[in-house]
Amino acid sequence: MALSRLDIHRRNRGERTLVTLAGDIGPATTPLLRAALERCLLDGVSVIDVDLTTVGSCDGRGLDILLSASRRADRVHAHLRLHHPCAQITRLLDSTGSTSLLLAAPAPSGDLVSTATRAPGAPARRPDQPVLKDAIRLRRLTRWQAEDMREDIADLAAESVAGTAGEAYHDRGDFLHRLAVTAHRPGFALLVAETTRLVGCAFGFPAGSDGSGRQGFDGTLQEIIHRLTSRARFVLLTQVVADPHAQHRDIARRLQQRLLTDLHSPLGVTLLHPADQAGQAAFASWGWQNMGEVVGLPGPVAPCVLTLPAEGAPLASR
Repeated sequence: MALSRLDIHRRNRGERTLVTLAGDIGPATTPLLRAALERCLLDGVSVIDVDLTTVGSCDGRGLDILLSASRRADRVHAHLRLHHPCAQITRLLDSTGSTSLLLAAPAPSGDLVSTATRAPGAPARRPDQPVLKDAIRLRRLTRWQAEDMREDIADLAAESVAGTAGEAYHDRGDFLHRLAVTAHRPGFALLVAETTRLVGCAFGFPAGSDGSGRQGFDGTLQEIIHRLTSRARFVLLTQVVADPHAQHRDIARRLQQRLLTDLHSPLGVTLLHPADQAGQAAFASWGWQNMGEVVGLPGPVAPCVLTLPAEGAPLASR
């Protein structure tokens, strides 16, 4: 397993400083974090804003470092506050009773944290870094992070269809099995959308024109998609889940298009049970085109094939 990495950038404004972190806070990176926060206090900083927008996870040791730095700051009449934590860090703060000690209120417009979205001279956002829009952040998880969050993702999947006509076609056990199988596919990608909690996810894998996966199910599906759309490359979106709350209605669209962008694909494809009318209606509302039921794929029923072109890539007609 690759070692964790944590990039740290500091930006000063008078007696206040913004510490922007990118990566994961774990055993290999906590010494860097401790040294950076200690340096701020030694320099006489009175307010330390720690921006966690691009931090994917934090362990208990990392939390101890933050709490210790906060206590030292209090002793010298300074303050340390965390901004934009991901859902995992928010849960860690809640479970340890640290939320009120560390978590800052949302930053007003013009605040140091809200205006410094990217450090001066820092490279442009990488595809695996989060995107913030309307207080919703998108970030891509590694296979290991996906495994850690699998139960939370399954909970959201169940909540998203609870009490609807589509509930019968979305079994929790089947969902977890589908996630586990997809996670071992070459090119697997999983994106989550978060506010202070998990509100959406999408995952899938690419199917290319390089001859890979040209046997069995994959090969048959590629031939069908090529015949229907004239596209030889596409991403099979195994699952799209979104919080059903009206406030979050655009989450699925953002996740789908971001996944296609990250995997450099002009087309998304998904398969649904032909009787899952609620699921088909949801995908139609997100811009998907129902190509109808297809025969020839393994399984007890002929699934419906739905397609979604990437933005700026119009779909060829049948």
